Amino acid sequence: MGSADSLTAVRGSTPPRTLPDAYAVGSYTTSGSPGASRVRSVPPAPLVPSSDVLSRLSACAEAADRSGEPDREAVAVLRDSGLLALVVPRSHGGAGADAVALNTCVEQVAAVNASAAIMLFQRCAVTSRIVENGTPAQHREVLPKLAGGQWLAASAWSESGAGADKKNLSTVAHRTPDGGWLLDGAKSFTTSAGLADVYLVLAQSQEPPESQEPRAGSPASASSSQDTGYGAAGQTFFLIPGDHPGLLPDTSLRLTGMRGSATGFVSVRECRVPDSARLGATGVAASIIARVRDSGATLGAVAVGVAQAALDAAHAHAARRGLYAHQAVRHRLVDLATQVESARAVVERAGRRTAADPGLTTLHSKLAASAAAERVVADVAQFLGSAGYVETHPINRFGRDARAVALMGPTNDLCKELVSLPWNR
Repeated sequence: MGSADSLTAVRGSTPPRTLPDAYAVGSYTTSGSPGASRVRSVPPAPLVPSSDVLSRLSACAEAADRSGEPDREAVAVLRDSGLLALVVPRSHGGAGADAVALNTCVEQVAAVNASAAIMLFQRCAVTSRIVENGTPAQHREVLPKLAGGQWLAASAWSESGAGADKKNLSTVAHRTPDGGWLLDGAKSFTTSAGLADVYLVLAQSQEPPESQEPRAGSPASASSSQDTGYGAAGQTFFLIPGDHPGLLPDTSLRLTGMRGSATGFVSVRECRVPDSARLGATGVAASIIARVRDSGATLGAVAVGVAQAALDAAHAHAARRGLYAHQAVRHRLVDLATQVESARAVVERAGRRTAADPGLTTLHSKLAASAAAERVVADVAQFLGSAGYVETHPINRFGRDARAVALMGPTNDLCKELVSLPWNR
């Protein structure tokens, strides 16, 4: 039966421990080179991937797609690239990037390796939830590790049978006599399963949310019981180390697209964690989830990257075959580029958060960009003709990856429900 006294990883018989405050900001400087120890210097975090990083990610994308195995090489590239520090505040060694910068970076990564892009996006999403809802102690312990690339974060929210809206969770969290929690349940479609160093696990807690007082240093929710369309009252988030003995990843799931993303199952069995592992107040996870869309970070950025990759493939084909001389070909490529630029524009608008309701724009951006990506990839596949009807041509991977975006949470059907739900009230 696993237990942990802090978010610090537990291995073998090593007793749990809490890292001292000195480990946090002061141990991270902008000079020196990365060392082999857990505490290492971190250079200024980049806002966009370098050409070398993109080249390395591109090189491992095809192999991971063929094998369907977790793309550990891509994760290693991401750890070393500095991109994992994107949304970590500067005060904790990160770049402090806004949603526009995040979406731009994710798009560029997706254009060469969509699996790496979704791992990066999900990791940044978890980091943002920690920044917004974590206690000062959680910030001191977790954020520097995320900024330095030592920890890859993943979200474990989905379950088989819970529905896309996460309202019927079977994963439960019970209070223990010592004030901690005991979690039991199983998660599915967890990106970076088996690769992540910390998981944000969503569970149905047993205590009525109205009876819980927010913990000192943790923001309170205006209403924990209001139906937000996503999640349910009485749900709570927990941060659990990837090598906690009560957390068991399973990467046997074989996807059609995003095959290198290590999307699989995660079980928590008699998983004991202290109350300090709780993220946010007890029972208010639904309100935390509802605020995610307001951040402007959007999976539409992944779709735009895939669409751009398909468009680039069409241009490469046209140049190789000398097709630019034909007006019909040029105009066809312009039509494709217009779709890509339109999707990119709505993703950028979501990131800027300038709309009257930024959350709605974020939802629309995923719907628009994912649909555009599927159309563009299909049109490019037709344009390529027999050249694209070869198993090894990347256009086939682009098509499977583009379809995956629509199925990622919130799924496109759920996005439509979240947009239209207020109309029926």
